Amino acid sequence: MANTGEIIILSDDEDCEAISCNEPSVLIVETEDVKKSECAVPPTALDEDLVITFSRTADVLSHARYDCPIHSFTATDCEVSAPVSSNQLMCDQCFCYICDKLASLCVLWCFKDVCHCNSHNRSDFWNNQRNCALLGGLKTFNLTLLEIDSHLRNAETMLQSFRRGLATLFTAFVKGRVPEECGLSQSRQNRVYDYTPVYEFVCSFLNKADKQDGRAAAIMRLGATEDFIKHFQVSGSFTPQSAMANAGIARLVLLQRVVESVQRQMVMADFPPAFRLKLQEFYKGLNFPTELKSMKNCLSVRPWDDVLLVSVMKGQNVSGFRKDKGKNDFLREQISVVLLRTELLQRQHRYRELCRYLRVVETDNPKLFHQLQDVIPYFTCMMGDLATALSSLLPTVNAPATRFTPQLFLFYLCIFKTATAPKLAVMQPAELSSSDAAWEPIKDAVPLTHVTLVRFALRVQKCCSAVYTDAQCWTSILKVANTSNALQEPRPEFLHEATVVVHSILQDKYGSNIQIPRFFVQEYPDQALLLVVTGALCLRILDAPLSPALPVLNTFKGNVWALNWLWSSLSTSPERLNSFLLEFSKETEIMTGVRASL
Repeated sequence: MANTGEIIILSDDEDCEAISCNEPSVLIVETEDVKKSECAVPPTALDEDLVITFSRTADVLSHARYDCPIHSFTATDCEVSAPVSSNQLMCDQCFCYICDKLASLCVLWCFKDVCHCNSHNRSDFWNNQRNCALLGGLKTFNLTLLEIDSHLRNAETMLQSFRRGLATLFTAFVKGRVPEECGLSQSRQNRVYDYTPVYEFVCSFLNKADKQDGRAAAIMRLGATEDFIKHFQVSGSFTPQSAMANAGIARLVLLQRVVESVQRQMVMADFPPAFRLKLQEFYKGLNFPTELKSMKNCLSVRPWDDVLLVSVMKGQNVSGFRKDKGKNDFLREQISVVLLRTELLQRQHRYRELCRYLRVVETDNPKLFHQLQDVIPYFTCMMGDLATALSSLLPTVNAPATRFTPQLFLFYLCIFKTATAPKLAVMQPAELSSSDAAWEPIKDAVPLTHVTLVRFALRVQKCCSAVYTDAQCWTSILKVANTSNALQEPRPEFLHEATVVVHSILQDKYGSNIQIPRFFVQEYPDQALLLVVTGALCLRILDAPLSPALPVLNTFKGNVWALNWLWSSLSTSPERLNSFLLEFSKETEIMTGVRASL
């Protein structure tokens, strides 16, 4: 400031009660060059603490009327009938405290029973008046001026325009139209009441809200809800057979759309806690008609920092229950909220927290929630814990593997075999096997051993008929046991003993697990594993036709001895063996014909 030649003097009349209303809040003093001879100071003056060498009248900046340095102001609490003292006087820089514009432009400056000239910032009455004037329709959301930005200002303006248009359309709807105007028969006595134009108008406004800033969008959606939720269907009227012609049906559809959108914002957007709470209070305060009462608590969504929710996701609470000030608090959320949390946690790759949450939370749609819980093994895979994921597919009760499709079985088999997976955001198992996303290595994951993979596959075949009957599934598991390199043919004695051992392994009906004795895999570990799978294939062929069989048998190319062992095992049922060979021959002929035509 030394080079500008200006001195700025500031005062804060909020902190200093002694300052007069006649004194300006901000003074800018411009200094002038003065000759040394004109400002000579007597020697005695040099001993003083303060010396005034020059002064001039300050420029008056814009200010509220009660801060005017020219005209005195008399403060009263809530006087509106007439100007008090000289409060109506103003200078060129006086602003109206209520309108927040030049006092000369305020149409209510001296208006009877309003009198903005008496307003000031030390009165609760006038502060409320100011808030109402500046907030407009946003006042109903209990927002403060500090929370208002340009986006919310624009949202309030759009809301006001929307309400005027909506009122006009709803009035026309209530009046109805004569049948002739709608192209209907003149014999009808009733008027026609079609809510469709109102519905389309609200939808158009909600489409505009979708394009706004997060907070502004929420205000527009809930502000519109406050109006259309009051609408009703005219009784005893004729309604056209169009989807949204009935006001009651259309109102429900609109409310569901608003709730879905605002719920998503509650979960996905980073709303300040105070703003979030005001949205919830506004929604609960709406006058819900009887048929919509069940939706009154739809926006009671727990914040991410909720104590119970945080403790569950951190693994500190595995029950989903806590005592809160003597009240029981259960982690129970609407299925729509559960799906939104699941979506966000997947995007953030917070799979461990997601698994903890889905194991504990309760919801209102068990069928949809069970489908979501069936995806927990995939989330566990993405954590890098393939062994735990495998176990979670085959618990003793309600195993997700029992609901496998062949494609889903192959999906998990590939994950366990390669320790790779696609990064997906899914809500049900069917979405896992239908994606064409690229497969990537899973961090910290290690492929499972061939023994573990074989045991997993055979256990699934035991409990899931869709996998048991599918030829492609058999081909894939045989490729796990038939390694790329040909295996040494075991001793004849071992192959003979294997018939009995494999049969005992596969015929164990008292346990869901597949146990392979240690002695059986000591001498020929890889060969023994292949014989177990081949023995399971033998039982499958004896049980029912297998088609296509050619890809399945092609897996034995490098291990013909195992194929011979299969024929030997099938010979216990000559009739079924002959039938299988006939089926295989026909299939081979068809494949040969197709190749020849190509």
